[in-house]
Amino acid sequence: MEIDIKKPLRKILPFLLKAQEDNMSEADTVLRLTKFFEDVLCYDPMTEITREKQIKDKYVDLAIKVDGVIRLIIEVKSAGVVLRDRHIEQAERYASEGNIQWVLLTNSVVWNLYHLTFSEGIDYQKVFSVDLSVLPIEKAADILSLLHKQSIKKGLLEDYWNKYTALGAESIGKAIFNHDVLNVIRREIKRGEGIVVDEEELAQKIHEMFTIEAREKIGPLKIRRKAKPKVKPPTPCSEVAAIPPSTPQPNTSV
Repeated sequence: MEIDIKKPLRKILPFLLKAQEDNMSEADTVLRLTKFFEDVLCYDPMTEITREKQIKDKYVDLAIKVDGVIRLIIEVKSAGVVLRDRHIEQAERYASEGNIQWVLLTNSVVWNLYHLTFSEGIDYQKVFSVDLSVLPIEKAADILSLLHKQSIKKGLLEDYWNKYTALGAESIGKAIFNHDVLNVIRREIKRGEGIVVDEEELAQKIHEMFTIEAREKIGPLKIRRKAKPKVKPPTPCSEVAAIPPSTPQPNTSV
């Protein structure tokens, strides 16, 4: 990534790890995260980090604004809590009301980022998970820099999401289970092994190579083929408009 946060991340990391060790409360974890977003990710704590948004009788833990618009909802858990996907339910409801596509769940050491879509109900997908206690700081900084204010402003987070979906199991599955692609693989097998394999059998064997989780995302095995162009049937003779006979013109010659 072009935005380098390794130096400020390295400086604040010991305090985050100590908070986890001491099982710091959620309120104190929020304070440390506010500092993190200020010092590491360059948000203004007065105008861009807020807790003003309310869901029913409860305020969201943190919300991040860019150019006056909330772009990220943060659900905070105390430093010692093991994070679960269900923990984003509160933030999820607010995000759906404001059509906000990004929710971050964190205890200040583990950072889970979710992308939300609202076409049919609420669907969320975990885009990345960073554990600062185990991941090398260079790799952690590279990923978390996507949350930097300049990354949000430049659309780098959306670019990351587009690449993530393009390389996901569903997208790759659609590309592989295509008649033309399977034919290329069949030709390579024939050239290398000297036998002709059935297209359906080959597709099934490839499908079995994916993990159970990947197969669930790909969905039922289906070989995609190009739709044949529709040929317009010839017009029946009975429907051909009769050509009216030419009307003789009067002879006007003298």
